[in-house]
Amino acid sequence: MKFNSERSSYMRCDSETGDMLDYKDSDAAVLTDSERPRQPNSENRDERSAPGGWTLTLVLAGVTCCLGSAVPAGFNGGVLNNAADLIGGFCNESVKERYGVEVSENGLKIIWSTVVSIFLIGGAVGSFLASWVSDRYGRKGGLCAGNMFGIIGAGMLFLVRKLNSIELLLAGRLLSGFSGGIATCIVPMYMAEIAPLRLRGAVGVLCQLGITSGVFLGQIAGLNTVLGTENSWDFMLAAFAPLCMCALVLTSTVLPESPKYLFIIRDQKQKALDELSRIRNMDVMLLQVEISSLEQEAEMKTTAEPWTIKRILKDPALQLPLFLVCTIQFGQQMSGINFVFYYSNPIFLDAGLGNTGAQYATLATGAVNMAMALVSVPVMSSFNRRGVLLSSIYLCFGCLIILCIALKLSYLSSSVSIICTVTILAYVIFYGIGLGPIPYFIGSELFDVGPRPAAMALGSVFNWGGNFLVGMLFPTVEHLMGPYAFLIFVVALFFLELVVRIYLPETRGKDTMDVTTSISQGFKSRPNCSRAYANAA
Repeated sequence: MKFNSERSSYMRCDSETGDMLDYKDSDAAVLTDSERPRQPNSENRDERSAPGGWTLTLVLAGVTCCLGSAVPAGFNGGVLNNAADLIGGFCNESVKERYGVEVSENGLKIIWSTVVSIFLIGGAVGSFLASWVSDRYGRKGGLCAGNMFGIIGAGMLFLVRKLNSIELLLAGRLLSGFSGGIATCIVPMYMAEIAPLRLRGAVGVLCQLGITSGVFLGQIAGLNTVLGTENSWDFMLAAFAPLCMCALVLTSTVLPESPKYLFIIRDQKQKALDELSRIRNMDVMLLQVEISSLEQEAEMKTTAEPWTIKRILKDPALQLPLFLVCTIQFGQQMSGINFVFYYSNPIFLDAGLGNTGAQYATLATGAVNMAMALVSVPVMSSFNRRGVLLSSIYLCFGCLIILCIALKLSYLSSSVSIICTVTILAYVIFYGIGLGPIPYFIGSELFDVGPRPAAMALGSVFNWGGNFLVGMLFPTVEHLMGPYAFLIFVVALFFLELVVRIYLPETRGKDTMDVTTSISQGFKSRPNCSRAYANAA
């Protein structure tokens, strides 16, 4: 089927002759209701009526993005935890041997903080660049760029011990951060653009699933019974490279480009329809609902001016959705998840588990986090985003208060440490069901395809920036406030709850254009009150 961009044209099979008939806009009056294409932005639209489901191409894209892009990002975030003393000792000996300088304890802390934080800096920079890369070279090109950064970074990390170079360690961590930042920005966007409407939430969870799985695998790799040893930690640091290599090959040769990107950004309409047909494993003639949606989004692109971050910041209609994306991404990190993981090991020690038991109990929290990412896949398909996110915030809010009180009273009884342990596991469960996955893909449901890359890039920068902020300030805050440091995250969750409750519209099962319209009035928008106002009127 050839697509005519100058007019709406639909094909119908004549029941008597079997011939394919071309119906133009002027013929619309003679079409029956069953023959006329449904409009995708109807307020009462049922997402189950949209065609398409899990196909081999969609599954392959999800597996490739999850394992090849998101897992390495999480792996690099968690691989240093259990091997911190080992790699810290290497840094000390390397400086002494190469520069003849005896590093003080404070100096070693600064070096180690730099090794840890430079990955987060790379992630923030990679997220910022992902917008330009994904528009200039396509969603596939952006994913390939992330994989290449990961491979180069892994090669540098593998050579660190052989060349006795801290500089190579820092450079490898920086490039791995670039790779992770690109992944957290482009993977949710790409998967949301190729998935049918009813699966958009399920595929949006894949980024969080990959990250949590990567953290867990990194923790396992760092055990002294696996790769966290004197003779194998260089293999440990570079163990994610095969995943990036496989993903690079599959992405560049097999995976489809985003039809929305081709149709709207590149104006390659026929190629976009071919890719859409391949992804859905259906004839284009059966995809008129999605084609109509693409046409309407293309019509909204009234100018050839690219959607830069500067243009988005100046557009009044995009102020609220941009604020929501950045606030929710930043709020995910300010929920205290990394703070809780840091505290888990000493709490498990206080509970009498011993060093080995505490280490494996910490792994258990990672396993629970990964399991909840799996559970969130059907949850996102079955429940409203806004309700799940609010429930997650309320429950995490309660867990942090309980944990603060229990830690303060832990000297009273050994049973209090058990309460702390249970509370930590409960917090991880409640975080993983909403606060974990939703921030990564909510931007793809709040923005049209044009401004989407730049908006999601800004949101990802806030996510990595929040992670960096918590990581750098944690030692000082913990030293000054002790358990009361959890109250900072309680306050952060309180403000996040207010923003979500007042301004975040429900996005599940809704066309992006309907969502953007509901919040186009900036902070005057009240998307969750519109129906009540309409009924009152």
